[in-house]
Amino acid sequence: MYIAWILLLLAAPVGHLVASGPEGKAEHKEQSEKPKKFDAGKFIMEHVMDSHEWHVMKIGETHLSLPLPVILYAKGKGLSVFFSSRFHHGTQSYKGYLLAEEGPHQGKIVQAHPDGTIDEEAPLPVDLSITKTVAAMLVSMILLLLVFLPLARKYTRNPGKAPSGFQSLIEPVILFVRDDIAIPCIGIHRYEKFMPYLLTAFFFILTNNLMGLIPIPPGGANVTGNVAITALLAIFTFAITTFSTNRNYWKHIYNAPGVPWWLKFPVPLMPFIEILGIFTKPLVLCIRLFANILAGHFIALSFIVIIFIFGQISWIAGYGSSVVSILFYVFMTMLELLVSFIQAYIFTMLSSIYIGMAKVEEHH
Repeated sequence: MYIAWILLLLAAPVGHLVASGPEGKAEHKEQSEKPKKFDAGKFIMEHVMDSHEWHVMKIGETHLSLPLPVILYAKGKGLSVFFSSRFHHGTQSYKGYLLAEEGPHQGKIVQAHPDGTIDEEAPLPVDLSITKTVAAMLVSMILLLLVFLPLARKYTRNPGKAPSGFQSLIEPVILFVRDDIAIPCIGIHRYEKFMPYLLTAFFFILTNNLMGLIPIPPGGANVTGNVAITALLAIFTFAITTFSTNRNYWKHIYNAPGVPWWLKFPVPLMPFIEILGIFTKPLVLCIRLFANILAGHFIALSFIVIIFIFGQISWIAGYGSSVVSILFYVFMTMLELLVSFIQAYIFTMLSSIYIGMAKVEEHH
């Protein structure tokens, strides 16, 4: 997807030259028609936000995109299943539904009148559609299953033998998660039962981070830059931490040893801070991953839109800025490759620390 953007952006100054050349006219346009002003903010948001179609590129007024299944339920209409191509990129309604292009429900599917206008009084339908984020997440899950199920069978059939092939690439990563994250943070006697979750979280985040850098579908989706995905991962860590603890943990929450009594009674200041910390820890997990991945996409796209902006000024400025912008974009992509591994490591490590802290020994 990104390569397609770059090719399209390199062609943008040429398009500007054709639309407003030396004689100020084009074969397919009238002289009085002015080129539409480029909206950089809209361009960036359209590519980082979720959508009901997998957009590839736009050439002139032609959209190239992959339609995705739309699954809706509304009272009185029942269940409706169709492809997002029925909306014609938000320009037409279908079966009484419309993809809102602006307003408070922008990007959402709303109920529409027979004439194709939005029905403001009707409630939003229950949307169970396979959006771009969901589709990319399903692809990454299938990819992980295709990789790890054969590896698991290989370990079962050849116990104790040295790894070979792709197994020799994955095993050091698994051992890294076990020896450098799980055991030091959770403990040698408790880490094993949490390894399935830690490995799943690590490889899920890493895979989606890397797929987000791939320029063509099924890559290019902003899965881990979606707050709903990171929030769900944080909730998993919160649930595991909460339900794997012991009574000493809660005793230390409400009556922390070594803390002066006046910080606990009569005003429960320390218990309030400790209880607040229970919820801020998963919140940190959610925001950290979401913000870092989303910021990387924003910065990369910002370098790209510079070509459009300068291309509208003149074709010379467009071509001149494209060289610098693409160099910075390539550098940013290499940096994002490193960030993909770092963010998967940080999320897994913090989850291990929280799980390890939830098991508190009796204080003497």
